[in-house]
Amino acid sequence: MTEENQPNAQPADTAPVFLLEKIYVQDLSIEVPHAPGIFLEQGEPKIDIQLNNVGGLIQGNLFSSILTVTVNAKLGEKTVFCVEVKQAGIFRLHNIPPAEVEPLLAVSCPNILLPYAREAISEATMRAGFPPVYIQPVNFDGIYRAQLQEREKQQAGQNTEAG
Repeated sequence: MTEENQPNAQPADTAPVFLLEKIYVQDLSIEVPHAPGIFLEQGEPKIDIQLNNVGGLIQGNLFSSILTVTVNAKLGEKTVFCVEVKQAGIFRLHNIPPAEVEPLLAVSCPNILLPYAREAISEATMRAGFPPVYIQPVNFDGIYRAQLQEREKQQAGQNTEAG
């Protein structure tokens, strides 16, 4: 049966495309500023995990997404270790409505990148002589919605000030 005879068929060149073209570590660093003495310290370090995601157009229909995960471990005031990974990906977006590009870059792309970043963080902390750090799943959709709400509040505040 040809495409002309299929009632719901779309021509291939108009179908939306969202593909992962390349995944890579853009940057990875670990610091253990108080080694070797820190390995003699007793106690459970306090772990702080920060996430940041940026995405944008590279060229044509290729977009980049970079998920930065920073993990700081402290024992009292002493830094036990600090590890940061910038896990990146190149994504092909073709025939995607402009209004859907930002949510893809803010939600779908970091969801794809997080398992790779999680593995890099865990491996780096083990290689530095510490137990692995396990990063829990992240609700990027919830983060994106909260950012949208904050943006709307700021815009409403600016409109009130201007008026």
